[in-house]
Amino acid sequence: MEAIQQKVQLREHLIYEEMLEAANWMFQDDTPKEEIACFLTALSTKGETAHEVAALATVMRSFALNVPTRASIYMDNCGTGGDGLNTFNISTASAFVLAGAGVQMAKHGNRKISSASGSADVLEALGIHTNITIEQTVELLETEGIAFLYAPNVHPKLKRIGEVRRYLGKPTIFNLVGPLTNPVSLSTQFTGINRPNFVMEYASVLQMLGRERAIVVSGPQGLDEASLAGQNTFVLVDKGDLIPFSLTAEDAGLSYAPLESIRGGNADENAAIMRKLLAGKQSAYFDTVLLNAGIGLFSYGKAETVKEGVEMARDSIFSGRALQKLEAVVAFSERIKEVEVGQ
Repeated sequence: MEAIQQKVQLREHLIYEEMLEAANWMFQDDTPKEEIACFLTALSTKGETAHEVAALATVMRSFALNVPTRASIYMDNCGTGGDGLNTFNISTASAFVLAGAGVQMAKHGNRKISSASGSADVLEALGIHTNITIEQTVELLETEGIAFLYAPNVHPKLKRIGEVRRYLGKPTIFNLVGPLTNPVSLSTQFTGINRPNFVMEYASVLQMLGRERAIVVSGPQGLDEASLAGQNTFVLVDKGDLIPFSLTAEDAGLSYAPLESIRGGNADENAAIMRKLLAGKQSAYFDTVLLNAGIGLFSYGKAETVKEGVEMARDSIFSGRALQKLEAVVAFSERIKEVEVGQ
């Protein structure tokens, strides 16, 4: 392992097998946290590669708990985070819209690490219990078609790594790997990354990991979501092909809006934003969710184009189905809490 650490310090890329060894080393309980922090910092300084990301994702998934879902086409729209732009929880809001449109959503997420409110934080502010069992997660997926997999619950080996990441307080390779380690078997995915120059490489990682169809996006200023504020950079994974394309809000039938118009706050503030837009209040928040849910529907194969997906997303909200999904998950959480209190 010493030779691998030295190689990274010299800003040399690791081959897949070397990163497999390094990943297993990071997850060992006796590996000093200080050494892990140094290794992650050196990787970030060097710049991570597709093979390094794929290797870490493979090891991390091997340590994840099994989630025995029935056969279906499940999708995740978790992004990498780490863009530092303090937007509201776009992908979490979009997940309810996608579920309302009939997509089977297995949404992976975590607490805030380099943002004001992570997906788990805003879910709890909405009244959704994140600390649920695997059996409860499967039940929720099968009854409502949407469930949220809180990363520490399904990745028990992540606890020490999480402590290191919080100590560092800045994005690492684990931000890139997060969306790739959902323990639910995914054949399709829509994910955002905060690195416009890494979109093609990230798409190749998804292809290595067996996604038949997926979309990677990096928005203006490195936003890890699609944005109304200019040109968004994409790569579509379609079986054996990697297809780059770009898209603006206007291309999808929406209007330009600056990033300042979708700033978020703490978990309670973001939860209030989410409830209002899911109830149909139109704003830049609303249109941003339409755009991202529309891309998700295109990635899932329900929509022929992103523009068609945007209209399907709009119908999911205005029909009340998206908000119904939120209320159903909240009600499920309340039932769990009642049972726990009664025990």
